[in-house]
Amino acid sequence: MSCHLTRVRCTRADADAAIAREDVFPGIEPPPVLVATETADGWELQLYTEGPPAPAVRDRLAALAAGPQRTEQLAEADWVTLSQAGLAPVDAGRFRIEPGTGPGGRPGQMTLRIGASLAFGTGQHATTRGCLLLLDRLRRRGRLGRVLDLGTGSGILALAATRIDRRSRVFASDIDPVAIGVARANARRNQALGVRFAVAAGLDAGLLRAGARFDLVLANILAPPLLALAAALAQAVRPGGRLVLAGLLEPQRAGVEAAYRAQGFRRVARLKGEWPVLLLARRGSPDRRGGPAAAVRASRRGRAAALRSAGSI
Repeated sequence: MSCHLTRVRCTRADADAAIAREDVFPGIEPPPVLVATETADGWELQLYTEGPPAPAVRDRLAALAAGPQRTEQLAEADWVTLSQAGLAPVDAGRFRIEPGTGPGGRPGQMTLRIGASLAFGTGQHATTRGCLLLLDRLRRRGRLGRVLDLGTGSGILALAATRIDRRSRVFASDIDPVAIGVARANARRNQALGVRFAVAAGLDAGLLRAGARFDLVLANILAPPLLALAAALAQAVRPGGRLVLAGLLEPQRAGVEAAYRAQGFRRVARLKGEWPVLLLARRGSPDRRGGPAAAVRASRRGRAAALRSAGSI
């Protein structure tokens, strides 16, 4: 396989924003792999492609970082794995995300092995680590119950939920069927076969058909889809249930919080930083007449906006 690596210098903020995007190269097959890394000279984006990058790929890369692009051909290799081979394990509370074949974490830690893949999510981003920290905190306070990992990517959060609470019922959805395939493979790899996966845009009607609501929803996506899904998530989380929101930048936090306060949520905790992570609790539905059917209607209304804004900050 002829693999080409294209590098472009960037700022730390550009690197974080680029990796947080879920679909930077839509419609391009085979999809390139984008990695952000810190080098001795600063941050850079590294793009791995099968063959020289097409002009459309270069244009999309330039939209992420405007510096000069340098392309080189690499020796034949499994270039998806190669692109992420240097990733270090991530420790988050009692969780350890191991991208390779290392020995695992210290005593008392739960190791999840998440290898290189075409799905978003290796545990390296601050949003994923923040979600894992809050998940650990919630489990220390009690059972997780019925859990939804919305926009699961490689499945890290869903696998973490079922690992830390074997009695939980965990559901995971993603708009990308490739991501769901990767997540299922990671579930098999980590012997987490109880997770129910589904390809779904936003909150699919199938997840709400039975009328049961979730005790905990983990939504590590981006600010625009979070705003579009606020009404649907208010119907999907039971009164007293918890909602973890991530993928938003600090300047977007106030707007996202306001949207969810209007839907009957209150903030319980916030992990501060450039990429804050919010833990919300649902007081009660602002409109109790809607029920699950209203959630489905709300999700349909928000779905087009979510799809238009997915991958943008």
